[in-house]
Amino acid sequence: MRSLKKIDAPQNLTELAYESIKTYILREDLDEETRLTEEFLSSQLGISKSPVREALNSLHTRGLIRIEARRGAYLRRFTEQEVKDLYDLREALEVYAVGAAVVSPELLSELRKSTLLTRKFLKANDRTSHILEDTKFHGLIALATGNAELCRVLANVQNQIWLCRRKTYDLSASMSPDAHKAILEALERGNRAEAQSAMQTHIALVRQRLIGFMQQKALLA
Repeated sequence: MRSLKKIDAPQNLTELAYESIKTYILREDLDEETRLTEEFLSSQLGISKSPVREALNSLHTRGLIRIEARRGAYLRRFTEQEVKDLYDLREALEVYAVGAAVVSPELLSELRKSTLLTRKFLKANDRTSHILEDTKFHGLIALATGNAELCRVLANVQNQIWLCRRKTYDLSASMSPDAHKAILEALERGNRAEAQSAMQTHIALVRQRLIGFMQQKALLA
């Protein structure tokens, strides 16, 4: 198991611990039965157990881990219905964001750059960078709405989705560059309806593949 990077900044330790642990569970190929103990995490981060405990409680509240009485913390397990619910929410938020975003030359430039980087990282099989850039593309559009609450909720939904997609990355990662390009080109033409349709199609296809994988896995169990 790869170690976590120690925290050495005298800032808000709970917030720093939260971000460090969140990154760890989203990026590492952890098993759902891997126990996330306060002892292990505090030792790896080089801090006391108290901020780690608070960070774990926040991760639980935001739907990324499950805390079992007298057993500890584990990665969250997602049911098929929970995945459907997450994607329904994501679709509603992101289709709205595309329609509400202030489309400036700066935004289009950033989206164009992100689309190129997504393709580059996919070709290089750089999974971590690809995931980060994919998330950034969607975040840029949300940020352009000027709605901070939308950005906050969408970021949490994205984190939950990436957590349940960790082991199915290859099922849909190859679709991202073309899907993002379609959204970008529609925005460049000033066609909001087409951009919203492209976003809706993008999310629906990813959801379809993930649900199909879960159903197949259930049949084989």
